[in-house]
Amino acid sequence: MGVRPGKLKVFLGAAPGVGKTYRMLDEGRRRARRGTDVVVAYAECHARPHTEEKLEGLEILPRTHREYRGGTFSELDLDGVLARHPEVALVDELPHTNVPGGRNAKRWQDIEELLAAGIDVVTTVNVQHLESLNDVVEKITGVPQRETVPDDVVRRAHQIELVDMPAEALRRRMAHGNIYQPEKVDAALAHYFRVGNLTALRELALLWVAGRVDETLQKYRSDHGIGTVWETRERVVVALTGGPEGETLIRRAERIADRSSGGDLLAVHVARSDGLADASPAALAKQRALVESLGGSYHSVVGDHVPTALLDFARAENATQLVLGTSRRSWLSRLLAPRGIGEDTVELSGDIDVHMVTHEGAG
Repeated sequence: MGVRPGKLKVFLGAAPGVGKTYRMLDEGRRRARRGTDVVVAYAECHARPHTEEKLEGLEILPRTHREYRGGTFSELDLDGVLARHPEVALVDELPHTNVPGGRNAKRWQDIEELLAAGIDVVTTVNVQHLESLNDVVEKITGVPQRETVPDDVVRRAHQIELVDMPAEALRRRMAHGNIYQPEKVDAALAHYFRVGNLTALRELALLWVAGRVDETLQKYRSDHGIGTVWETRERVVVALTGGPEGETLIRRAERIADRSSGGDLLAVHVARSDGLADASPAALAKQRALVESLGGSYHSVVGDHVPTALLDFARAENATQLVLGTSRRSWLSRLLAPRGIGEDTVELSGDIDVHMVTHEGAG
């Protein structure tokens, strides 16, 4: 029988200095009090007294030392932790780049070895080190991040806990000397730790965590065969045909999503399974660009029965609302066949709200 992989818990910081290491060590102390075998494999306290106090009573494993370019650096002793094989290892600074000489280039790769050996790991990372947000953070702060960690490494964690703090409270902590040494405080407050920067980083962290929660929810619904909509937040799907009404529908759907904090906008086009084009590619490309400029996502699905295809997509995405245009058919065709896509969609929609939007192209 194989080794049960260890579980990973990540304390995700909205900004430097919010207290990730403090929380990691506090978590270790709580587990140790419950009788769990916990070790501090690596903790970087940055000479912060309140954080260093949390080391008291915990077993601290020795670090390894490596020579590099005339200097000596201390690193996580991966082999030492594997030999000690605790139940839980506290390993700070997930994105850290290791000094050459070990078998892994990055600390997150060391952690993956610990997890594979059946050791649970509690670690820390700041939002600015997530690979997908690297360029966004540089635009916000003007500071490039040399050390990053793939988002997937963090998303695979068994548990992610956001460590957050209002911008002004973090600036006060900085001013009191609880984050950096006194000679660095003024420069930090004037640059990286400006209120605008901290507010934007905080928003990024909240949105990233919300996205991860949504992924977990989708997986749970899929694994358990749950087809009903769980209204955790508004997810608005707009159906596009490539017709001239597309921009009107997109903007209406965006306003509906925008009224809900954190609402999502998804656009979908249903293509025919026989491959015959029933929409203008140029018009769809233009509408896709509009959707993405509004922060939404564009999707294409295949189906011969449009209402069923639309609703299958909406339910798979846990959508709460569906926006589509009223029919562009002439009055004569509606007289001969009164039921159209809109009517069938409404009848089959169940717990998804359907908005029928009138437009200039309506028949």
